[in-house]
Amino acid sequence: MFDYGHLRALSAVLKTGSFEGAAHALGLTQSAISQRIRALEDRAGAVLIVRDKPCRATPAGQRLYRHAEEVALLERELARDLGGTAGAATALRIAVNADSLATWFLPPLAETQGFLYELVIDDQDHSADLLRAGEVIAAITGHPGPVQGCTTVPLGALRYVAVASPAFAAQWFPDGVTAEALGSAPALIFSEKDRLQGDWAAELTGARLRLPGHRLPSSTAFVEAACLGLGWGMNPEALVAEALADGRLIALAPDHPLDTPLYWIATRAGQSALSDLTRAIRNAARAHLR
Repeated sequence: MFDYGHLRALSAVLKTGSFEGAAHALGLTQSAISQRIRALEDRAGAVLIVRDKPCRATPAGQRLYRHAEEVALLERELARDLGGTAGAATALRIAVNADSLATWFLPPLAETQGFLYELVIDDQDHSADLLRAGEVIAAITGHPGPVQGCTTVPLGALRYVAVASPAFAAQWFPDGVTAEALGSAPALIFSEKDRLQGDWAAELTGARLRLPGHRLPSSTAFVEAACLGLGWGMNPEALVAEALADGRLIALAPDHPLDTPLYWIATRAGQSALSDLTRAIRNAARAHLR
C-alpha cells in the first residue's frame, strides 16, 4: 500500500513543477515534501521525479501520478455513496485534441461541477499513448483501444473539410485538385503528428504524397491562415462554416470530407465519480459530431 499523503505530495510536485510550489499548495514545509517523496521512492523502488526546472515525472512517477488521481476519484465516489460531500474539487488531467477543444469539448466540462481540469493537447491518434503511460486519467482519442484499466465510449466522428481561399485555389489548383498540384501547394499542418492533410490527399488521389507545408499549432489560426491564402488545410466543418458561407474560403473537394472517429477513454477506477462528466461529453458529442 502507498501512503496517501505521499501520493498527494507527488501530485503536488508534478502539478506545480517544484518542491517549493508543492509545499505551498499543501501547507507543508519544503523539507516535509522532500521527505515524503523520498519515502515514496523508497517504497516504489524507483526514482519518481526528475529534479529539474520544472520537475517532471519518470515513467514510474507518471504511473503513480495516475494512481494518485484514481485514488482521489475513488475517495470522491466513496464520499458520495456514504451521503457526504465530495469536499474540495478533484483534479483531472485529460488529453484532448485541439480541434475538439475548439469546437465542442468545453461546454461539457463547464456543465460538470466538482473538478479542476488540466487539459493536455495532443493529436487524437496519439492521446491514448498518454493514458497507457499513466500521464492522464482520460482522453479523447481517435482509436477505441483497448487501454488496460480503462473503458471506451464511442462518440461519433468529427467532420473535416479541405479548404483554401479562392485566390489560393486559383493559383495552385487551376486544373483541379490533382496529385501533382497537392505535391506543390503549401499545406497547413498542425504538428509533426498531424496526418489529416496526408490522409485526405491519399483518399482523394489514391497516392501517399509528400506535402510541403507550414507548421501552425492552433485550430483558430488554421482558419485565419487559410482565409489569408497562406495554405490549404483540413478544418472542422463547424469552424469554417461561416467562412465558407461568406466566400472567404471554398471547399477544395466538396464531395470528399474526412470523418475522424472519436472516443472517450477513461479509467475504470472511480467510474461512478466520472459518470456525470461522461454523460455530458456524450450529450455534447451527440449534438456536434456525426
